[in-house]
Amino acid sequence: YQRRVHGDYFLLAMKTHSTVSSQRRKSRKAHFTAPSTLRRKIMSCHLSKDLKTKYDVRAMPVRKGDVVKIVRGQQKGREGKVTAVYRKKWCLHVEKVQRDKTNGQQVQIPVASSNCVISSFKIDKNRKQILDRKKRSAEAKPKEGMGGIS
Repeated sequence: YQRRVHGDYFLLAMKTHSTVSSQRRKSRKAHFTAPSTLRRKIMSCHLSKDLKTKYDVRAMPVRKGDVVKIVRGQQKGREGKVTAVYRKKWCLHVEKVQRDKTNGQQVQIPVASSNCVISSFKIDKNRKQILDRKKRSAEAKPKEGMGGIS
């Protein structure tokens, strides 16, 4: 049990999962020291509305060759192909999202994957398997939102 201060009294809050720490410090350390294989999954992007309805999947790990639309930040509204997924710096490089340096050279502007939506993606055998697996697991779960009525 964890003791949390709430006004003048303490609340005892149960841990939600016995094997996973709920400490902020440990969660942050796990996130920022995550290996590349886990960063791939963490750096997922939501799918656009039409892709969501077509594949019945909410999000997918983004990869080079996908076309993304930036929906947050200064570059909002711009669309382009992903040229690099920079896992070490937690960012994507998108085609034509760049700025000029003082010497005239052009440099890519990093974009966080959470600020993007995949509008079309490069499908190969592995990606097709992932989509099918996600769709099957979504069908197995009951739909929520109707107040427990299914």
